[in-house]
Amino acid sequence: MSRAAAVLSEAQTADAALRARAALVVPGGMWGHLNAARLPEGYPQFFASAEGCRVRDVDGREYIDFMCSWGPVLLGHRHPEVEAAAQAQAALGDCLNGPGEVMVDLAEDFVAMAPHADWAMFQKNGGDATTACVTIARAGTGRRKVLVARGAYHGALPWCSPSVAGVTSEDRAHLVHFEYNDVASLRAAAAEAGNDLAAILVTGFRHDMGRDLELPTAEFAKSARAACDAAGAALILDEVRTGLRLDLRGSWEALGVRPDLAAWSKAIANGYALAAVTGNDRFRDAATKVFVTGSFWCGAVAMAAARATLRIARETDVPGHIHAMGLRLREGLASLASQHGIAIRQSGPPQMPLMLFDADPEVRKGRAFCSTALRHGAFFHPQHNMFLSAAHQAADIDQALEAAAHGFRAVRELR
Repeated sequence: MSRAAAVLSEAQTADAALRARAALVVPGGMWGHLNAARLPEGYPQFFASAEGCRVRDVDGREYIDFMCSWGPVLLGHRHPEVEAAAQAQAALGDCLNGPGEVMVDLAEDFVAMAPHADWAMFQKNGGDATTACVTIARAGTGRRKVLVARGAYHGALPWCSPSVAGVTSEDRAHLVHFEYNDVASLRAAAAEAGNDLAAILVTGFRHDMGRDLELPTAEFAKSARAACDAAGAALILDEVRTGLRLDLRGSWEALGVRPDLAAWSKAIANGYALAAVTGNDRFRDAATKVFVTGSFWCGAVAMAAARATLRIARETDVPGHIHAMGLRLREGLASLASQHGIAIRQSGPPQMPLMLFDADPEVRKGRAFCSTALRHGAFFHPQHNMFLSAAHQAADIDQALEAAAHGFRAVRELR
């Protein structure tokens, strides 16, 4: 018997069989966030299909989805209008010798949607967009230093990866760190950068994995804007995770703070691979001078999907709906925790919630809760912020709360 056959003979499920096969041909069997996610026991790695707010794994089990493909699914899986727009463009072509008319249409959509934006350009992944923003800021200012919040995630490239494997000190030589929401720390970092400050790069809210989420204070956001204005630097807002979920105009618009550059991805094309950089006229010339590109960056299908996504989000107030559904989930979880005498902490915007258990440093409670809820049909995450989509309705939230009740009982039994 071959090694592959021996491994597969031990598999009990289709998911386990795929993991065994992958282990032979993929380093570690998986890479990146799916390898590092530390999902609880019983969670599937491979999926077969999805529709609306439901996903199905390769063993045929269905779950109410609160990860939304780790953020890209805004309207629900396989939204019919988005799929129709993508298919219509695919019938004409996708990867051509240059972009289609849809690129100009989409850039116009972004400029009309985001008050800070005078122009837009497109990429494929969030890391493409954040890197392009940093490059444009440096080109526009002629400076090197970029301020980033300690622990913030901006992508998986050497300059910002959470891993240091294969990364040199030179890759990060010009990053200066500050504490999110700490005005004094931010000002100290700006002073350290001095006349070499090119940009302050900041996420829409603090969403570091495994710790309570923090919404930005108005003082912090305005201090970041003021520091950039005083130094002639660029304020870059990383909207990769927050874009379209909190405020279609931009997640800091309600705070009265507009960035010079913004990085978008995840939800903008409802699951199709696309990212965008938007910027103001101050950085228009710099954006023409930098060389940022990719073989698939002009793909027309994802842009057509994005146009449909942006239109539907505008017409149906998606942020308002997912906020309401997120509140329903949050209130239901709080009530269930209280009924079971279990202390939890819920943080972040309701559209992108996180629930952590008190006195749970090794995440035993979180894992027990999630594993049990999964068996009853709800796909939660014990440490990463979750995501709501427009496909979630009240009945779905209530069904997920029934699964959560089983999860809380499992946590109670741990003690």
